[in-house]
Amino acid sequence: FSYAKGDKKDEPRVSIRARVCADAIEAIGVDRIVTMDLHAAQIQGFFRKPVDDLYAMPVFVEVLKKLALDDLVIVSPDPGFTKKARMFADYLGASIAIGLKERVGHDENALSLDVIGSVEGKNAVIVDDIIFSGGTLVNLAKTLIDKGAVSVKAMVTHGAISQKTLDKLKGSPIEKLYITNTIETQPVTLPTNVQVVSVAPLFGEAISRIANNESISKLFESPTK
Repeated sequence: FSYAKGDKKDEPRVSIRARVCADAIEAIGVDRIVTMDLHAAQIQGFFRKPVDDLYAMPVFVEVLKKLALDDLVIVSPDPGFTKKARMFADYLGASIAIGLKERVGHDENALSLDVIGSVEGKNAVIVDDIIFSGGTLVNLAKTLIDKGAVSVKAMVTHGAISQKTLDKLKGSPIEKLYITNTIETQPVTLPTNVQVVSVAPLFGEAISRIANNESISKLFESPTK
């Protein structure tokens, strides 16, 4: 969903850009919207038509199961993503930690200040909805290593990656970054430490369930429920 980070008025004399996009989508006649990992839940309320917001979590969980990491801790980059990070942790029976960061201004530069939760001796996996500059992930990864984490990987739904992003990732503590193909055409060649996983089957299943009036939420329930 383009301009998903423009979900609120963040400076004088500007429109709420995500709402403008929602209006434009409806103006061309769309009567049902299926999205993935919207940056902010309130964006669903910008539409007058039904919106189903899918999570990339089940796809990433399957990757983590294959990795079979011991002493796994799921890390939310900030308190705002804690609910989705908890879904990961519940699925995998893992512990959870939360990053604390401070953002100065309206750019993508954020300083990781601390981590709530124990990460010492654990394999940390940072989960988030979108990556732009990579600053948040890299700073948080450094903090996790300083706190005693054995390894750091990251799983981010939307990879809006530029060469500057790759430059930051290079030499960072992040061993591997997993992104999905929600942004299909990347403007840069992705290195071997960035892996793309497909969410096409998940969208296909969701569309099938919508057509058959079946539950969408069941796709994201923890196996323990």
